Amino acid sequence: MKTRKLGNSDLEVSAIGLGLMGMSPGIYGSINDIESIKTIHRAMDLGVTFLDSADTYGNGHNEKLLGKALAGRRDKAIVATKFTFGPNWEFIGGHPDYVKKAIDESLLRLGLDYIDLYYQHRVDPNVPIEETVGAMADLVKEGKVRYLGLSEAGADIIRRANAVHPIDALQTEYSLWSRDIEQEILPTVRELGITHVAYSPLSRGFISGELRKFDDLEPNDIRRNLPRFQGDNFKKNVDIVDKLNEVANEKNVTVSQLAIAWTIANGALPIPGTKRVKYLEENIEALNIELTEEDLKHLEEVSPENSVHGGRY
Repeated sequence: MKTRKLGNSDLEVSAIGLGLMGMSPGIYGSINDIESIKTIHRAMDLGVTFLDSADTYGNGHNEKLLGKALAGRRDKAIVATKFTFGPNWEFIGGHPDYVKKAIDESLLRLGLDYIDLYYQHRVDPNVPIEETVGAMADLVKEGKVRYLGLSEAGADIIRRANAVHPIDALQTEYSLWSRDIEQEILPTVRELGITHVAYSPLSRGFISGELRKFDDLEPNDIRRNLPRFQGDNFKKNVDIVDKLNEVANEKNVTVSQLAIAWTIANGALPIPGTKRVKYLEENIEALNIELTEEDLKHLEEVSPENSVHGGRY
């Protein structure tokens, strides 16, 4: 397994991670905890150390699931989790008191003494970032957290947060279809030496090519409510996937592998999510794909910036 340093820290993480969000109820349709734990174990067996969770996924279910999977294997994992959203995504909490409450609850669910990487899931507009990160820094001093991260934060917020305590990871959605961070945010994290962690490198599974029509989504799948999966948008986006698949076939790889390799070529540490061993193994192979300048130019022609139909939310 290829590895890389996390930010400016001395922590080595796998060059691809595993996003666990879809393993919890109320997100991407049906789940199976046994199959999910098998997938986590297979990831760790293959050297994937970077495991990404959050307290709000399944209202705590995700952290409990990860805790079960880590039994007897804690030393093989770099555990990342997040705070900010209350149950059912009801609020955004960045007050220092909430930060300290959230960490204790996450540690209890995970069954751990410390978390390797603790993210603020979203910035609280009502609390100065200095106060939130100051409270997070206290958790480092207390030994409950090793390193700090932010998720979906703007360039100014990143700089202000990093001035309070080193920020080692910034997590954003990033894929061939979600590139708005390239103008200002990516240059900022590169300047500061912060690792860019890319979630949804397959645009919530759309780029995988597994989805061909709206009815492929289960009734309880949140993607049924997202613009890219609606009506004409869906049909037009399938056409883009078909073009990407032609490029993938030319390189003798899957379209998922091609899309993940694209994020890696652009400096990101991708954390594609999956509930199944089959797709996990397929995704990991993206690490072995070398994209040339000609490949990248070809992809830009097939799926240029802003070519996707419909917004992220």
